[in-house]
Amino acid sequence: MEITVKTAQQLRLTEEEFSLIQQKLGRTPNFTELCAFSAMWSEHCSYKNSIKWLKTLPREGKKMLVKAGEENAGLMDIGGGYGVVFKIESHNHPSALEPFQGAATGVGGIHRDIFTMGARPIASLNSLRFGNLKEAKTQHLLSGVVHGIGHYGNCFGVPTVGGEIYFEDCYHTNPLVNAMSVGILKNGETISATAKGTGNPVIFVGSATGKDGIGGASFASADITGESTKELPAVQVGDPFQEKKLLEACLEVIKTGVVVGMQDMGAAGIICSTAEMSAKGEVGMRIDLDKVPTRQDNMKAWELLLSESQERMLMVVEKGKEKAVIEIFEKWDLPVAEIGQVTDDGLLKFYMNGELEAEIPAYELVLGGGAPQYDRPYSEPAYLAKIKAFDPAQVAVPDDLREVAEELAALPNIASKRWVAVQYDSTVGAANTSTNEPSDAAVVLAKGTGGKAVAVTTDCNSRYVYADPYKGASIAVAEAARNIVVSGGQPLGVTNCLNFGNPYDPQVYYQFVNAIRGMGDACRKFDTPVTGGNVSFYNQNPDGAVYPTPTIGMVGLLESVENKMTLDFKEEGDLIFLLGVNRDDIGSSEYLHKIKKVEFSPAPYFDIDEEFRLQEKVAELIGKKLIRSAHDVSEGGLFITLAESAFPRGLGFDVVASDANIRKDAYWFGEAQSRVVVSVRPSDADAFKKALGSHPFVELGFVTAGNFDVDGMEWGTVAEWKDRYDRSIENHMKKLVEME
Repeated sequence: MEITVKTAQQLRLTEEEFSLIQQKLGRTPNFTELCAFSAMWSEHCSYKNSIKWLKTLPREGKKMLVKAGEENAGLMDIGGGYGVVFKIESHNHPSALEPFQGAATGVGGIHRDIFTMGARPIASLNSLRFGNLKEAKTQHLLSGVVHGIGHYGNCFGVPTVGGEIYFEDCYHTNPLVNAMSVGILKNGETISATAKGTGNPVIFVGSATGKDGIGGASFASADITGESTKELPAVQVGDPFQEKKLLEACLEVIKTGVVVGMQDMGAAGIICSTAEMSAKGEVGMRIDLDKVPTRQDNMKAWELLLSESQERMLMVVEKGKEKAVIEIFEKWDLPVAEIGQVTDDGLLKFYMNGELEAEIPAYELVLGGGAPQYDRPYSEPAYLAKIKAFDPAQVAVPDDLREVAEELAALPNIASKRWVAVQYDSTVGAANTSTNEPSDAAVVLAKGTGGKAVAVTTDCNSRYVYADPYKGASIAVAEAARNIVVSGGQPLGVTNCLNFGNPYDPQVYYQFVNAIRGMGDACRKFDTPVTGGNVSFYNQNPDGAVYPTPTIGMVGLLESVENKMTLDFKEEGDLIFLLGVNRDDIGSSEYLHKIKKVEFSPAPYFDIDEEFRLQEKVAELIGKKLIRSAHDVSEGGLFITLAESAFPRGLGFDVVASDANIRKDAYWFGEAQSRVVVSVRPSDADAFKKALGSHPFVELGFVTAGNFDVDGMEWGTVAEWKDRYDRSIENHMKKLVEME
């Protein structure tokens, strides 16, 4: 077969990249080699359009135990000889075409990134975006994705403890499915994704290889079109029970001490794991592809290299110790095969039945090595002029605020995600403390650490980022940190999932660059280094890109689970305070966007220094045990925050707007940042106010037996409001059931 520029372009390589490959090899590649470069130089693996800017993020911290991006996941010290491992990644394109398997394999893949480092996963989270929930397509995608996440996680035996879901028209064609996993390990027992030791055997373990998922990395690096359904083989098929066995076998084999290095066969499959492990260890590998366990006959060399079949690992072990490894995997009834050896020449040599099929320097394939790096042009999006022109004076304040509040409470972005959550097992492992005692971040006991717990959250309001990429990304980091602080934790570090449109569009790239800048500055302010993550470009609809969605996954530490703070009001008569300052601001709020139908408005008020002081003060109040609940003000504004604090115990509140200079819709429904609602025992009020010192606060009112009273008017019972809030999404989904 003659290899030409056209061949390269069909594999999503550019003419310039084809020329660069020829230069690096000193010859024209054969088809198998070109397939390897196509996968490894895809955006999904090489970050070729993003790495320049990713390097500007804060990547060092005193509690980091591995360098950012150096391993399969981030690892941070939590004290007592233990570390927390965490990472978030996207599975957007597969989920758009086959929502069940796309989401399920996203969950499986991120858990493998955790246990390949030697950690046992203890918690799973997700961040999801869909189109308009009134549309049948959105309901189909939501149902499939949630079923896939629940199926894999429930069968695998790791609790899904938190996450977020938003519904916006721009995600109609291209939903976002971001999955996060968190694990715990003993320091010093980490396994690196590194190949070392000439002559050491390379061992394939896990499920047999098939043709599912071939080209998945390249598929994830292109726009979704009407023709994308023809590429369904690029969607992998998962088996959570097989992964559970793989988890236990890997953790058992690590204890033998014979494992030199190990890596998940995720995106780009065997070519990725062999290339990255070899390049990192500055070695090569000789691989006999005909020795790879397969479940389909007559697979070609390039198919074996690029298959993304799930539940597989590549392992390098000490020479002469192979038997111990093989016996463990055979005991767990898992395929295992020695498929090659480590070499000292830096070359990847792939053989098939004794014939050399490909010979490529490992270094030339990988991120940080020979993979290209681009600096794309960017320009300010035209729509920002409309945002700057927004005049709140043109928006009339509603006469009936209660009617607005009722509509707000039922909006899918605000309403309870109960329909989703009940499909996930949140209690398996008996470590999730948040099932019956809700807090803004999920708090999960780190067993074996003497009572420590980790607080975990995923956060990003993409409409804020759309309105102001720098500020919106800063807010995403700040809200994640705020959620951890109001739950009693200390923020430790960040993993991010950067979901954007086509990087070749200068206006999309403007969003990306400025979001990175905002994220970086906020992470430096809160001392939360970015330990790693994922970039997902090409999230497009026929009408353009999705909202820029730089999802923040953050982990925090509670030295003792006894320090946990919950969001629910505790007792009738407790006083309700707002920490922070109410602002005359309705920008980018759910109220303005969904009810007033204003598409273009500025991001809400945010000052990072004000936010930092707020978080310090909340942590102090929790430490002094002067507050009984804490819940941050976010989507839906102050009223929704109060309602969510009232729901868990069936309590009510009697509150009054204290500032006549702020328009009433902004007071109750505005989303200005850096505000937290807390409740306080009357007997602690004086000590509470003294501890606040000069920090701004407002006394809103008090907790009642079960009615919502606002500005002297009765707004109904907590039961009525909770029913409206709880049933909104399931009422939408009932229509899907009826249609089916």
